Amino acid sequence: MKIEIEKEEDGRWIAEVTDLPGVMAYGNTQDEAVAKAEALALRVIADRLDHGERIPELDELFVLPA
Repeated sequence: MKIEIEKEEDGRWIAEVTDLPGVMAYGNTQDEAVAKAEALALRVIADRLDHGERIPELDELFVLPA
């Protein structure tokens, strides 16, 4: 999943996972913002799976043997 990053005028970094609406996080450094966004994305994905939602981005990650 693609993460977009940008430095704000106040010096903080913001990272957003564009494939998952609402998944964005701030950090004092670029690495911190990315790490927080990745962690949030995983929590959102887990929540969606728990509620039976299909996540097309994971279709090729998990496969059942033929």
